[in-house]
Amino acid sequence: MKRKPDGAPLTIGGPAAFPEKFFAASKGVRDAGWSCIKRMPSYLQLLRVLQAQGQEYVSGTVLATVHNFEPVLVRKDLAFTGAVGQPRRGFRILELIAAIERFLGWDNQTKAVLAGVGSLGTALLGYPGFQDLGLRFVGAFDIDRKKIGSWIYGRKVQPLAQLTPFVRRGEILLGVLTVPATAAQETAELMVRAGIKGIWNFTPVKLQLPEDIVSQKEDLAEGLAVLSHRLQRRKRT
Repeated sequence: MKRKPDGAPLTIGGPAAFPEKFFAASKGVRDAGWSCIKRMPSYLQLLRVLQAQGQEYVSGTVLATVHNFEPVLVRKDLAFTGAVGQPRRGFRILELIAAIERFLGWDNQTKAVLAGVGSLGTALLGYPGFQDLGLRFVGAFDIDRKKIGSWIYGRKVQPLAQLTPFVRRGEILLGVLTVPATAAQETAELMVRAGIKGIWNFTPVKLQLPEDIVSQKEDLAEGLAVLSHRLQRRKRT
């Protein structure tokens, strides 16, 4: 079985492997590019603020000004979502939110399991914003007997040995990995055998995964290194 390093470009194994929403998101990535994809949550955040303020329409120029983007860039980004604005009025906020969520695959909630209920895992389980991003944790797993049986933000921590039947019974496709580095590869392989098709990896390990598995690595050390370097440069100048 061919394997790819964790964090490589996302690949989809075939129609039987992933639901339609993931195909749509993957196609959007190929057509629009990663920079465009990464800007979309910023647009959504502002749109929800404007919606809460009672505004009905927004122009691409407003979105560009608030985020310090070029208006032409914003117009190109929004064109990928299929949203259509009205002359002199702009985009209807409710429709634009729906278009962006559909483009990102956030219009339907994705069920996920989390392995490794440490400090980071607990924080992720407790973050309410995931609901707005189409992600819902339905299970939490660990090997620590002191944690098993406890309740974390409404989810009962189960033994890792129960992950496979839980995933198969619930037809769950996404796994979140917050285990210690020494257990990362083994736990990821357990997830794959259970039927998980996408892994969000918060460990420092570059996982070796089958080619049909979607993966995304979040390296907190890398982010902190960039931030610290920029801060040091700012202090020197």
